[in-house]
Amino acid sequence: MHEKKSCNNYKSSFVCLALSAHHCIIRNHLETGMILFDTPFKTDRRLLLKLAASTALATPLLARAAWPDRPIRLVVPSAAGGSPDVICRIVANELSKLLGQPIVIDNKPGASGNIGMQEVFRAAPDGYTLGYGNVGTLAINKSLFAKLPYDPEKLVPVALLGYVQNALVVRSDLGVNNVKELIAMAKAKPGRLVMGSAGNGTTGHLGGELFKSMTGTFMIHVPYRGSPQAIQDVMGGQVDLMFDNLSSIAPHIKSGRVKVLGVSGRARSPLFPDIPTIGEVVPGYETSAWGGIVAPAGTPRELVTRINGDINKVLGNPATNEKLVAVSWESTMGPPERLQDRAIRETPMWAGVIKRSGARID
Repeated sequence: MHEKKSCNNYKSSFVCLALSAHHCIIRNHLETGMILFDTPFKTDRRLLLKLAASTALATPLLARAAWPDRPIRLVVPSAAGGSPDVICRIVANELSKLLGQPIVIDNKPGASGNIGMQEVFRAAPDGYTLGYGNVGTLAINKSLFAKLPYDPEKLVPVALLGYVQNALVVRSDLGVNNVKELIAMAKAKPGRLVMGSAGNGTTGHLGGELFKSMTGTFMIHVPYRGSPQAIQDVMGGQVDLMFDNLSSIAPHIKSGRVKVLGVSGRARSPLFPDIPTIGEVVPGYETSAWGGIVAPAGTPRELVTRINGDINKVLGNPATNEKLVAVSWESTMGPPERLQDRAIRETPMWAGVIKRSGARID
């Protein structure tokens, strides 16, 4: 009479080795976590050891195949209500519907995004903690800070979500109507114009420094703790101009409370097609506040590929894209390498701007 034995998982492995004095064949049911031993052929110890090794390797693959089976945390390294937060909530809401699991936005502002990125960097590489990495945390901070609590190059790129252009705006009564006139005024009154920004190291600050460098002008920089107060002071006349994300400044442009002179991208904004690019007056000038999804170091490639594909589906959805366009976000789709390539390409450019301007946060 044939002998048949069955066994369940042992210590998170799907392998159970049953040696019998009789002959056996092995049927491995990975999907149930069971291995059945039946007759008849001779037991081969080497075969069993190979089976143990191969099945142990298959275990994490099976676990990842079930991803996600619980809520996912998306760390946004800035305060609620800002441009990154708004973008992430739009994408997370649609991605949650696709995956069938909640995606919880975890705002971790502070230290120019370093606090949030540190949280992602130290998380388990299992796909249940993701982060929003942007031009600041992936390309600027490396040169802006003497030491970072995370390594931008070890964070795993998952998907480039897209970018938002900055707009150059001035107080409505400054007396200039375009970029050429602003440059002329700045050269005629060196050090007299005050340039606000959302904070040291932001693309608004460094985009302004790049503008000064490329136009040979000198303006006083005044950093704020975020866009809202800086915008208020431009509208109130305490600050002459600022560079800021279109998503933040657009309502005030539409209301006429600030005057827009140009946008910072390579091409005109779809939301404001009549506004010229700064590059049309200052050849070669181009900046944007881009961002995407990153994962902790060690996140398996097949899981990254899965998440990337799901994000691309969301970004390709016309309803999602309509919501993003409404906040001046220009979405992109593609492989994880698009985010990595953007960071690699811009890191030296921003390092040069930081060095020339003397900007530093210790």
